[in-house]
Amino acid sequence: MEELLLEFQIKITRVSLNIQRYLIDKIDLNNRLIVIKGARGAGKTTLLLQLAKLNLPLQSTLYISLDHIYFFENKLYDLAKQFTQFGGTHLLLDEVHKYPNWSREIKLIYDNFPELAVIFTSSSMLEIYKSESDLSRRAVSYYLKEMSFREFITFETNETFSSYTLTEILKNHNTIATKILTEIKPLPLFEKYLKIGAYPYYKENEAHYIQKLQNTINLIIEIDINAVEDLQYDTLIKLKKLLITVASSAPFTPNITKLSEKIGVSRNLLVQSIKILERAGLVSELYKDTSGIGVLTKPEKLYLNNSNLMYSLAKDNTNIGNVRETFFLNQFKGLHEINLSETADFIIDKTYTFEIGGKNKSKKQIANTKNAYVAKDGVEIGFGNVIPVWLFGFMY
Repeated sequence: MEELLLEFQIKITRVSLNIQRYLIDKIDLNNRLIVIKGARGAGKTTLLLQLAKLNLPLQSTLYISLDHIYFFENKLYDLAKQFTQFGGTHLLLDEVHKYPNWSREIKLIYDNFPELAVIFTSSSMLEIYKSESDLSRRAVSYYLKEMSFREFITFETNETFSSYTLTEILKNHNTIATKILTEIKPLPLFEKYLKIGAYPYYKENEAHYIQKLQNTINLIIEIDINAVEDLQYDTLIKLKKLLITVASSAPFTPNITKLSEKIGVSRNLLVQSIKILERAGLVSELYKDTSGIGVLTKPEKLYLNNSNLMYSLAKDNTNIGNVRETFFLNQFKGLHEINLSETADFIIDKTYTFEIGGKNKSKKQIANTKNAYVAKDGVEIGFGNVIPVWLFGFMY
C-alpha cells in the first residue's frame, strides 16, 4: 500500500487547479458513497484528483485506478480494510467497471467500514441499479458531461465566464451577450469548439485531436462497452458499423427494417445496440414524446452525441446545419427535457420551441407558435426571440 500512497502523492502534485470543470462545485462530499459517471475522455480522473487536492485531507486519502497491476494479486476489499486500519478516511477509485465484482466489494466496503468515504468513477455505460449488489440505494450519482462552450472558452483564453440558466438566457440574452462581447469574440471560438472542443484532452495536441478521438471511440466500443455488456466480437464490429451509418447522415431517421438488414442484426438487437451507443456517450436518441418510451422503442431521430464526433466520423459528409442541431441538443441533454418539435426542430421542457439555423434563418416557421425562438448561428447578438446559438453553450 505504501507504493500506492506514493503514486497518489505524485499524481496530486502534478494535477493543476487552474481550470476546473463545472461539476466540481456541485458534488456533495458529505455523502459516503459517490459515483461520477461520464464518457471516456470527459475528464473524470482529473476531476477526482482536483476534488482531493481542493477538499480532502490528503494524509488520509488514497486514489487508485482499478486497472492498476496491484489488483492482479490483491482485492479491493482487502485494500480498503488495510487503508482504514491505518486511518484512511477517503478512498478514490477510478474506472471501477474494469474490476471484476466491483459492486459486491464496494457494497461490503460501504457496509463494513462506516468511517470510510468512497468516491468512484466509471464509464457512462454503467447502470449501478442493475449491478449485482444494487448500489443505487447507497450511492449518490453525478454525470460529467463533455465540455460546454463556456468551459472551452476558459481552456482557450483563461478567462472565466458565468453560467446562466435557460430562463436567464431567454429573458436577458441581449444583455448577457453584450457583456460577453466586451471580453471575447465568440464566433471564431465557437467554430473551433464545434470541431475540437468537446473533450479536455484536445489541449494536449490539437493537430492530432481527431485521430485521438477516433482512438477513443474504438476504446469505448472495444473496452468500455464490452466491460459492461460482455458482447461477442462480431457484435462489437456491428456497433461500429451502426455508428458509421448514423454518422454519415446524422440527424438520422432510422428505418429499422432496412437498417437491421444493412447491419446484419435482428430488429430487437438493433434497437438495443442504439441504446448501448447512447449510454456510451456516442449517440443521442430523440423522440417527439417520451411518455411511452420502452426499452425496445426505436428513436424517431438519431444524432451523434456531439459535433466533434461528427467531424471525426463523417469527415467530408459533415453538414453545418446538422452540426448546429447536434450542438444545441448536446448542450441541453441531461439539463432539460428535449424532444422533437411538431412545428420546428426541438421543444424544451414541453414549453419552449426552437428552430435552429444560420444567420439568414427567418422566423416564418415559428410565427404562429407560442414561446418559440430562433437559435441563430453566425450572429454575435440577438434581439427579441432570436438568440445566438452559441449562447446556449453557457448553461453549464
